[in-house]
Amino acid sequence: MSSPTPRGYAHRVPLGRSGVSVSRFGLGTAPLAGLFSAVSDRQAADTLEAAWAAGIRYFDTAPHYGAGLAERRLGAFLTGMGQPRSEYTVSTKVGRLLVPGDSIRGDDAFHGEPGLARIRDYSAEGVYRSLAESLERSGLDAFDVVLVHDPDDHWEEAVTGAYPALARLRAEGAVRAIGAGMNQTAMLTRFVTETDLDCVLVAGRYSLLDRSAADELLPACAEREVGVLVGGVFNSGILANPGPDAMYDYVPAPEAIRRRVVALGERCAAHGVALAAAALQFPLRHPAVTGVVVGARSAREVTVNVSHAAATIPEELWAELDVFERDGR
Repeated sequence: MSSPTPRGYAHRVPLGRSGVSVSRFGLGTAPLAGLFSAVSDRQAADTLEAAWAAGIRYFDTAPHYGAGLAERRLGAFLTGMGQPRSEYTVSTKVGRLLVPGDSIRGDDAFHGEPGLARIRDYSAEGVYRSLAESLERSGLDAFDVVLVHDPDDHWEEAVTGAYPALARLRAEGAVRAIGAGMNQTAMLTRFVTETDLDCVLVAGRYSLLDRSAADELLPACAEREVGVLVGGVFNSGILANPGPDAMYDYVPAPEAIRRRVVALGERCAAHGVALAAAALQFPLRHPAVTGVVVGARSAREVTVNVSHAAATIPEELWAELDVFERDGR
């Protein structure tokens, strides 16, 4: 497969000071592992093919996604292409080991996954085991970026176990960049200020509905040249499909959020801009943000996201949205 002519969303940019580069827009693979609804092998392959054809060269995955299903599907696609390994960048995560058993409550949002349970483990031994198993599942020879995944209630183990283990792997050249990925900003800010991370992946906390990452996390990353990847730009879907069944931060959207999304949509529509396009491009306005990671479960969703990524958004709309955020109306 040949690469398309470079476009804005497909441009590769440095990930902080790590020496790793990522396409400005990356593909998140949680939906390909059956998040909220099942996805077939063929549908997953078609989605990945569409992303590659669009010029996307950064892919984010994790053992958590479908209990290994996302890593297997992504790895099968990438290793089956015959493209040079330097053509693409892949990140995975550590902190959850997969063992035989049934999913526990809270991990059951994925459909069609194998009979494996997730066990939290942020120890150094857990990191080495997790990464070895991820390499085996994916068939890749290495991951470019490895992130500590959701250590919300495990700070001490993560900072004394997982982080030193990843720093050692980075020093040995086994991984090129290390970081942390979370749905909150406070602990990510601690990681940035108290350790030597290359990047963070912050989900849902720098969006049209929630700009909290701009308070402390993004300034800290800018000061220390830490790359910032932003996920969850649609806040679990409501900014892409604000229908009656819309989700917000993984749960049904509250009425107050629905009203806010309607107001945002009206402002975008007045400028002839899709709400989803504004949501997709919003994080890139901040100088500390390196790239955006967007999930997709079909080739059509990739096509729609790419169209939104390439849309022209007038500065007047951004100014209106900034005022809306500031004044709350």
